[in-house]
Amino acid sequence: MKTTEIREMSISDIQERIEAEKAELVRLKLNHHISPLDNPIKIRQTRRNIARMLTVLSQKQKNENR
Repeated sequence: MKTTEIREMSISDIQERIEAEKAELVRLKLNHHISPLDNPIKIRQTRRNIARMLTVLSQKQKNENR
């Protein structure tokens, strides 16, 4: 997910998406420990998407408080 797409989302949408991505990350890690994933890069991409969303979320919240 690109940063521009995240910036277009509302704060509540971003929060919901973060929770979904975190659940996906846990599932990916668990599956990878049981048997190797076909694409282990997916774990890194999911982590980075979560970080992007958290960054945009904090920026939006900061701008909202001003």
